[in-house]
Amino acid sequence: MGRFYAVGVGPGDPELLTRKAERILRDADVIVAPVSNPAEASVALETVRQFLDEARQEVIVHQFPMTSDKTRLLFAWQGAAALIASRVEAGRNVAFITIGDPLFYSTFIYLLRIFREAYPQIPVEVVPGISSVNASAAEALTPLAEGDERMIVIPATAGMDKIASALAGHETVVLLKVKPLFAEILELLRRTGRERGAVFVERVGSGRQKVLTDYAEIAAHSPDYLSLMIVRCSP
Repeated sequence: MGRFYAVGVGPGDPELLTRKAERILRDADVIVAPVSNPAEASVALETVRQFLDEARQEVIVHQFPMTSDKTRLLFAWQGAAALIASRVEAGRNVAFITIGDPLFYSTFIYLLRIFREAYPQIPVEVVPGISSVNASAAEALTPLAEGDERMIVIPATAGMDKIASALAGHETVVLLKVKPLFAEILELLRRTGRERGAVFVERVGSGRQKVLTDYAEIAAHSPDYLSLMIVRCSP
């Protein structure tokens, strides 16, 4: 029997892969890359393509639709799990690649649950990756937390009430996927006096990376889907 690896490939910069991640990707027999839209390229796959030998390795791009329909999602997850399990049981090593870290807001978390329940005989190994949060803080030269400070990470889609509560109770608030509520978030920051401590980062680690630290520039920008904000209690 082979082995199933979940490999975090970082935020998009191939140089941010760990040495272990690169080794496993070079050695794997099968690479599985998730996409939400089959018409778009896989960010994870493009990040690691230079490390692959596609003449030898099987590269599978599997769709995980962006939907709240749990029936459709479960079908996609179960299909991916069955596909991976069949290859592992045939003695092949499979690497499922995901941007960031496999256990931090990742599609792999759903696969892990399925494997624990339906394929407990298959060995699973997780290779951690650098998250967009850490990479964004590094690019912006912004501390995430120090001393006895408290930090919270919250998807902006959680809603404005939860965001307001997070800002009131934490020195550092990291807001993921800010696009849907961007205008409302900016107004809340202005109203609460937190705008001077806000940093906006988009497509970190890629050629399209953008880092904005001036509130006026942030407010004038139209954010990409892969964007976040780090809000400190002070700049």
